[in-house]
Amino acid sequence: MSDCRRFVVDAVDYADALPDLRSVRETVFVQEQSVPLDLEWDELDPLCHHVLARDDAGLPIGTGRLTPEHKIGRMAVLAPWRGQGVGDALLRALLDQARALGWRRITLHSQATAVAFYVRHGFLPSGDPFVEAGIDHQAMELLLDAPNPVETQPGALAALLGVIGQARRELDIYSRELDPGLLDTPEVIAALRRFATGGGEIRVLLQDAIAPQRALAPLLNLSQRLPSAFAFRAIEDPADLRYPSAYAVKDRGGYYFRALGHRFDGETRLDGPARARQLRAAFDPVWERARRCTEYRALGI
Repeated sequence: MSDCRRFVVDAVDYADALPDLRSVRETVFVQEQSVPLDLEWDELDPLCHHVLARDDAGLPIGTGRLTPEHKIGRMAVLAPWRGQGVGDALLRALLDQARALGWRRITLHSQATAVAFYVRHGFLPSGDPFVEAGIDHQAMELLLDAPNPVETQPGALAALLGVIGQARRELDIYSRELDPGLLDTPEVIAALRRFATGGGEIRVLLQDAIAPQRALAPLLNLSQRLPSAFAFRAIEDPADLRYPSAYAVKDRGGYYFRALGHRFDGETRLDGPARARQLRAAFDPVWERARRCTEYRALGI
């Protein structure tokens, strides 16, 4: 059982909890999203592991299920309870059940509007978007308690957004030249803005400080508006400049690492404290040797 302020999340027996499951799922999927009733309930339901969120009065407010195919689905939260952590608690409960069952790989079909939610929990997109029950979806997957391979630019974007979204106070980024196609995307800029304005601090180590300046990199513009949150340093030591990799690492034990810094493919894990400590230990001495990018503060962009 998981307690979160004014609600609890429990694993429930399907037959016993069916009226409560119906109350939530038919309100969200059938009434709000116009999913046909005969598509909402299927032959898998009695075979699934279900979780149910209830408020402090015992009324159902959210649901989720884990199918025999190791797939999360039917995640639903009643409108008055959205944005209050119910979905996070439901997802954590389902992942805990998967761990208890010894399952390593979990998949799901996320509605397009919920992709960012699952990214924040470490899921990565798989394949192209598609339409299911008349709604745009994206397949996603997660390897539990293990590094997740990143193979595409969308996967790289999700990995970086997951690291930023889970950071609490500190974020370190080691980059060749602010990674065009990744650190200049609107999604990443918005995520870094939220992190910075929430009190976060970002340190950025660059091998090439000139290229982002010439390209008028959006991150430099953001850092000028939030100078207390961003610090940039340029690597000058010849030995440090031979380092081929790039990464982002957060203070809460998560990272996205690319063995070859000019490529997007690599690996990520949001709950890997040992590897995160290694990366931060490698980052700090290089940071101390690098020069401050004072020229960025004077950019007229």
